[in-house]
Amino acid sequence: MENKATIIETVPVVFTQSAISELQRLQSSLSLVDESYLRIGVKGGGCSGMSYLLAFDKLEDGDNQYEVEGIQVIMNKAHVMYVLGMEVDWENGLGNRGFSFNNPNAGSTCGCGQSFSS
Repeated sequence: MENKATIIETVPVVFTQSAISELQRLQSSLSLVDESYLRIGVKGGGCSGMSYLLAFDKLEDGDNQYEVEGIQVIMNKAHVMYVLGMEVDWENGLGNRGFSFNNPNAGSTCGCGQSFSS
């Protein structure tokens, strides 16, 4: 059975240029196959109830599909309401290295910034 995604032109999440550069670097260094997409979304867990999901994955039924500067991005349709308008950034400082999430839909965020409640 073939997976079908809905191709959407307007991406609900904003990626900063530093995040895009790091994702492109990861994508090329991992030698990902053509069927790999960047999945962004949420999952249950974390100290505030929900945590962010950002990983390379396969396309699944119920996914929306986007393109951000050559990166194929997928998101489960049900996750859009939790991350609409969120900014994903890449920080590469001495005290903090990794992706950060600035989510206007988060009612509260834990200290690490990787978990939130709506």
